[in-house]
Amino acid sequence: MSRIGTKPIPVPEGVKVTIERTRVTAEGPHGRTSAPVPPPITVKEAEDGRTLLVDRPSDNRQHRALHGLTRSLVYNAVTGVAKPFRKILDIVGVGYNAKLAEGRLTLQIGFCHPVHIDVPPDLTLTTPSPQRIIIEGCDKHAVGQFAANVRKIRPPEPYNGKGIRYHDERVLRKAGKSFVSGDK
Repeated sequence: MSRIGTKPIPVPEGVKVTIERTRVTAEGPHGRTSAPVPPPITVKEAEDGRTLLVDRPSDNRQHRALHGLTRSLVYNAVTGVAKPFRKILDIVGVGYNAKLAEGRLTLQIGFCHPVHIDVPPDLTLTTPSPQRIIIEGCDKHAVGQFAANVRKIRPPEPYNGKGIRYHDERVLRKAGKSFVSGDK
């Protein structure tokens, strides 16, 4: 049995869930999102009305694989509309900064030109300081993908550590070249 797939999904207060044959839609205080349900897997509401159960028809290898995946996707959709997902990016480097204006993120990160990125409408960005970007949204995939796209513009380099990194990321530093005087 799938350990993840058999766990019930609690539905938080204030979240409305609509179950269709191929899709589960969750709507809550922080937005609306949906998760796909592959055809052999079924999602149903428990008797108490506040939990969802994911079931599979057989112990077939593909059904077992889809069971846990579907449960995780539905769980992320249900919890994301109650408490949004968050990624924090730190910008490290002298003169490196970020500004947010009119739905565009402008990065000054050591290039000869500023880099402009359009913010998707379903995400919320804040810049509490010029060296920190906070990305929030109800869709876990969209938050993670946007954070990865921003980080990819200038990933942290291993010698000085300059670049864009996740807040909890640990960058391994290299020693660099050292000059050794050798007498022959």
